[in-house]
Amino acid sequence: MSTVQDRTPGSSAPGDIAVPSFAVIPGGQVRRALEGREKDIVEVVEAAYRLHGSGRTVNPPSSFLCFPDRPTARMIALPASLGGAARVDGLKWIASFPENVTSGVPRASAVLILNDPDTGYPFACLESSIISATRTAASAASAADRLSRGRPRPTRVGFFGTGLIARYIHTYLEGSGWSFDDIGVYDVSAESAAGFRVYVEQSGSPAAVTVHRDPQELIRTSDLVVFATVAGQPHVSDPAWFGHNPVVLHVSLRDLAPQVLLASTNIVDDIEHCLRAGTSPHLTEQLTGSRNFVSGTLDDVMAGRVDVPADRPVVFSPFGLGVLDLAVGAYVYDEVDRSGELRTVEDFFHERRRYG
Repeated sequence: MSTVQDRTPGSSAPGDIAVPSFAVIPGGQVRRALEGREKDIVEVVEAAYRLHGSGRTVNPPSSFLCFPDRPTARMIALPASLGGAARVDGLKWIASFPENVTSGVPRASAVLILNDPDTGYPFACLESSIISATRTAASAASAADRLSRGRPRPTRVGFFGTGLIARYIHTYLEGSGWSFDDIGVYDVSAESAAGFRVYVEQSGSPAAVTVHRDPQELIRTSDLVVFATVAGQPHVSDPAWFGHNPVVLHVSLRDLAPQVLLASTNIVDDIEHCLRAGTSPHLTEQLTGSRNFVSGTLDDVMAGRVDVPADRPVVFSPFGLGVLDLAVGAYVYDEVDRSGELRTVEDFFHERRRYG
């Protein structure tokens, strides 16, 4: 990946800076830049986790905009700064309107702004629902790999919730080297479950696909369980459902009751971020008055600071870090720029001289 200095051209004179050009990257270009590069993006995400774990990022708490007249909807601002060799600052602004689905419109929409760390000027605006789903899926694929080491590699995966995020996670699991004998599907919407089954069958996956009517059956028959719902509070509370010690990717964060987490090894992406906003780990902390049930972060696992025992379930609960959006967004920017298809907006910053 090129450096931020390469992305934001300025004067070659020492200490002299210039206002960068401003690019707009629509969803089609984003998709083309990422398609078929699952292994590369998992590496990008893992590198961002390492930078975050070493303190070379700034990742403030997300800000939630909620609406009294639209209780299921929200918008979230994720500001962040990514250090390392390719520095970049920025902000993801993402809306979640679950009611959209009933009209056939995707639940989430988003933009990502990339800022030059030397001048503060934004130099790109990217369509980001694809970037957001991609970084979530790459994080999940990384966790599935890292947390299943030391135990038999899962061959049966179950998707609890079958929207866009589940589709991206399936793509990233198979694109990063996973293969499954069986793929289980459960959704409160029979239409969504059937649609996901068709997607998997058309993807070329050789696995048998089973649509389950009972969520317990899905969990008990899966070695790898993916929660990708829009649940606002826990709805799975029996630890016995996880008695076969699966790897659980708790991507939607609010599905599991504290009893399930207390019977499991718990790994998060960032402890401070994850234990807030009514997530299942946050409810578990409130119940117990302690954070001792959290073993560590995914970066701790990657670095060997935390071992994951094979004799109990392991649950990965990622809050979703803005630095991951920056890392994937910067990758997309570089790929589009390299292709010669970068679209800049002439004179976007009109006032370029301090005194006119």
